[in-house]
Amino acid sequence: MSYTSLNFLFFVAATMIVYFLFPIKKHKWFVLLVASYVFYMFAGYKYAGYILFTTCSTYLIALWIEKISTRSKAKLKENKAEWSRDEKKRFKEKIKHRKRLVMALCLLLNFGILAFLKYYNFFAGSLNDVFGSFGIGFSAPTLKLILPLGISFYTFQSMGYIVDVYREKTPAQRNPLKFALFVSFFPQIIQGPIGIYDDLAHQLFEPHDFDFTRFKHGLMLIMWGMVKKMIIADRAVIAINSVTGNYGAYGGTTLTFTVLLYALQLYADFSGGIDISRGVAQIFGIDMMENFRRPYFSKDINEYWRRWHISLGNWFKNYLFYPLAMSSLFLNISKKIKSTKFGSTTAGTHIAKVLPTSIASFIVFFTVGVWHGASWKYVGFGVWNGGIIMLSVLMKPLFDRMQEKINIDPESGLFVLYRILRTFVVVLVGYVFDVAPSFTQAMRTFWLFFTNQSFSVGWSQISELGLGKKEYLLILMGAVMIFIISVIQERNPKTDIRTMLDSKPFAVRWLAIFVGFMALVVFGVYGSGFDAADFVYMQF
Repeated sequence: MSYTSLNFLFFVAATMIVYFLFPIKKHKWFVLLVASYVFYMFAGYKYAGYILFTTCSTYLIALWIEKISTRSKAKLKENKAEWSRDEKKRFKEKIKHRKRLVMALCLLLNFGILAFLKYYNFFAGSLNDVFGSFGIGFSAPTLKLILPLGISFYTFQSMGYIVDVYREKTPAQRNPLKFALFVSFFPQIIQGPIGIYDDLAHQLFEPHDFDFTRFKHGLMLIMWGMVKKMIIADRAVIAINSVTGNYGAYGGTTLTFTVLLYALQLYADFSGGIDISRGVAQIFGIDMMENFRRPYFSKDINEYWRRWHISLGNWFKNYLFYPLAMSSLFLNISKKIKSTKFGSTTAGTHIAKVLPTSIASFIVFFTVGVWHGASWKYVGFGVWNGGIIMLSVLMKPLFDRMQEKINIDPESGLFVLYRILRTFVVVLVGYVFDVAPSFTQAMRTFWLFFTNQSFSVGWSQISELGLGKKEYLLILMGAVMIFIISVIQERNPKTDIRTMLDSKPFAVRWLAIFVGFMALVVFGVYGSGFDAADFVYMQF
């Protein structure tokens, strides 16, 4: 059931009617649970066992961890007078180790399932290539594995919860059905955003009454998401698929155009899907976190990743980056550098300070790359982003000094524009790994960028990618519309377009909504003979 289908809209409408008319107010959340599992069953009932396993294992292990904590605190209180300070410390360390082992069991089980389904065939194929190069006859079998709907997103969300319970940041949920709703909430199951338990759970469980303003704003967000997805992304992907389907036949100009088009298509697709998710949730009185904050206005690659897929970035920051950067191993590296002669220099002091976080950042973005897909090209994607971020942090004093020497005002409009364009180019290099069918083809693409540029040949090829001039004009108009709205919001980050429309006269408000609706009807890519492209991040 696609988010852009009429079936989904009818499903949301039916769920909304039942939810707001449900007679037992405190149990309204149960309607959302039933709706979430009905939605999941429509998408692939054969794979419901995976989400049930994650739900049950995480629910039970969270209770186990909390039980260990409760009993240990009671024992500490009981022996407060008898135990020495060292005995208390040893007991706390023992309990912490036990809790960590139990948490590790949950992480291993659930990430293990995700890793096996997502990466087994990749590793088997790579292993067979290695064996073949040495003339070894052994061949690891490949399996017909299919990723269940939303497995990355519900696994990450559930594992974030288990870590928070381990850290005693949040209490374990006692009601298994309520926890099942947190894991499976249908507006976010396909592609997020990845929710944090303390931010999302209470909203899911609290009863919400119908609110016309929230309903109207939710519909407007859904419509805006569908405009981005159906008018821009699903139209642009036709040309992109034409190139990727016969990648070796195209030259540098066409591939440059394709990567630029992909930057628009990916943003329109992913942010459009998130807008639909957030809009549906808002109708039910639930505010899910913003997942994009105008990422193409970023002035450096670090800022870009703080604005793009914000929920995933926050997850990696909270549950991987900080544990790595603050680990004894990384802190000892810093101390060892400080103790050397080099560590007493200005450069050495800076490197000793930032090296642990730089290495942790590289590991995080390497992991992000691998998370995107089981292919060497995604390894390249991770290494590129992690390497650029690592170097930018390590070399920051040098860049600052160069900037001072050539007397550049960092706040000047031209320099800010230069930084935005520079960051966009860095991002586009990463996108090459997404677009190219393989790592080898990505390397070939970089070569063609500099050696095979021909506007006449490129224009001829671009005109034969399944889209006509009117189609490209629509995509361009869509890009301009996104740009204008983004500039308005960038100039005043607190600006909400929907609230801004509320302040306009009635005729203006409804004219804007009518125009958006008619644009979908007239220009949306749908109908018989067209197979709507899945949302890009569904595959992850």
